[in-house]
Amino acid sequence: MSRPEADQLLLDAEADVRPSPRGAAARRALLAHPVLLLAGIVLASLNMRAALASVSPLAGEISATFGLSSTATSLVTSVPVLFLGLGALVAPRLARRLGTEQVLLGALVLLAAGVLVRVLPSGYALYGGGVLVGTAIALLNVLMPGLIKRDFPDRAAAMTSVYTGSMIAGATVVAAASVPLERAFGGSWEASLAFWSLLAAVAAVAWLPQVLIARGRTGHLERGAVRAPGAGRGVWRSALAWQVTLFMGLQSLWSYVLIAWMPTIFTDHGMSRSAAGVVFAFNNLVQVAGAFLVPLLAGRMRSQRPLVALVTSLVAAGYVGLMAAPVSGAWLWAAVLGVGQGGAVGLALTLIVLRSGDAVTASRLSGMAQTVGYLLAAAGPLAAGAVYEATGGWTVPIALVLCVCAAALVVGLLAARDRKVWNG
Repeated sequence: MSRPEADQLLLDAEADVRPSPRGAAARRALLAHPVLLLAGIVLASLNMRAALASVSPLAGEISATFGLSSTATSLVTSVPVLFLGLGALVAPRLARRLGTEQVLLGALVLLAAGVLVRVLPSGYALYGGGVLVGTAIALLNVLMPGLIKRDFPDRAAAMTSVYTGSMIAGATVVAAASVPLERAFGGSWEASLAFWSLLAAVAAVAWLPQVLIARGRTGHLERGAVRAPGAGRGVWRSALAWQVTLFMGLQSLWSYVLIAWMPTIFTDHGMSRSAAGVVFAFNNLVQVAGAFLVPLLAGRMRSQRPLVALVTSLVAAGYVGLMAAPVSGAWLWAAVLGVGQGGAVGLALTLIVLRSGDAVTASRLSGMAQTVGYLLAAAGPLAAGAVYEATGGWTVPIALVLCVCAAALVVGLLAARDRKVWNG
């Protein structure tokens, strides 16, 4: 079978299958409601960092409640990130078995539950809730690129901008509101964290109509081609896929170090907790600009190498600023880092789509990039906290992150070449 003919069969992000007549009718019904689909994507995306960003401004209170060391406190962020990687392993299989819409709905319900478990009066619940939160976000992370490649094949870069921008906007609102909410709830950090389960619940309600519309597709699909043994492992054998994966992981690592520790860096140098939270929220807000603009630019370019150089340079410059003058230049460094961070995550997610030859490859490459990438990224907050505790300052941890920036530049330049990954 020629590659173009095979492409016509690889229409579904969930598997190498073609729809049956009933399944095709369900797909047409779903796509006949683009506003409903777009609202579901935006609301789901708002949750993809919110549950993580809500912790950092309250890290001091959480640590004091449970008597945690800096390393143990970093695990509150690292455990969910670790399960972003582990959860990504099961996402494609669940989508093939149940359907993308159903899995996304289940992920949002699981996320709401995880947020509530995390605030129960137990250290085990604090970390156990993080496991649920990380697993839920992993499902959202992995399935969204395949969904976009499937349903918006001609507007993949623009839709990537929409969902990455929404993801960062959610984190911005949560980061800015966490401390004020804590005060509004009488000093209860638990109530502040639990409040954000409502955001996941609203998104779950928005996905319900799509699940009902799409029900006719799942379980009524015909094989479009006989897969060769080991075909599903094709992306794991591709050098280009590994380059995309490592860029995803390294940019995630530098971002999750900031998600975990940016407010603490400022407060350790004399800034008030509320001011540090506002600067952290500003950093997330600025990320929206990079997350929207960089994917749009990337979609217009055959090679994205200039964008890789730009975003890594901005992040490195911002980290140098945090090392040299963290408080006096806080707003500047937050802005520089924000554009670089938002641009990097938008570029990494766009590269998954642009380097993929079809929707199935996009789903599998997304699973690979986010499995390996987030397992790598999980080490960032934990290592930064351990090195900070060992050295008593932030100079050495930041210097190590600058080495991460250099490595990301190298693999990013390779990943940005105008080539394609195929699943077969």
